[in-house]
Amino acid sequence: MSASHPTEAELADIVSRLRRAMRRAARTADPGNPLSVAQLELLSCLAENPGAQPGQLARALRLAPNSVTTLVNGLRSRELVTRVSGVGDRRTASLALTEAGEAAVRRWHTTNADILRAALAGLHPGWQHVLTAALPALHELVDAIDDLADPRHDAAGTG
Repeated sequence: MSASHPTEAELADIVSRLRRAMRRAARTADPGNPLSVAQLELLSCLAENPGAQPGQLARALRLAPNSVTTLVNGLRSRELVTRVSGVGDRRTASLALTEAGEAAVRRWHTTNADILRAALAGLHPGWQHVLTAALPALHELVDAIDDLADPRHDAAGTG
């Protein structure tokens, strides 16, 4: 295993710091939101994957199945998620957002967009341009990292 280049370590550090800063800012911007970041991320993942089964969400979020069960139970008690048993096998279940769950996802995304809008407005226009120009590269980076997290991905990179 080769040592990381300084730019890779710096990028990893800044991504971690950005995630923490976004979480802190979201709590400050929306202190009345009773949901945890983990619950909000599960709701967002379910919004992207309607009808997903708990195991699929666990894989997508890289969480233990029992953690997803705990999160789903909490979200069901708040009536943000519904569970529909499988037709042929009641042990299988798909999940869906309720209207309140969809509203919670919209609120979370709006809060994050508002935070970024305010922060970007305070930056020099040149940095705003650089960040905007980097969006395609960041999308590609996210896809490459998702590919690495895919359980079908192997060490040879043949997926």
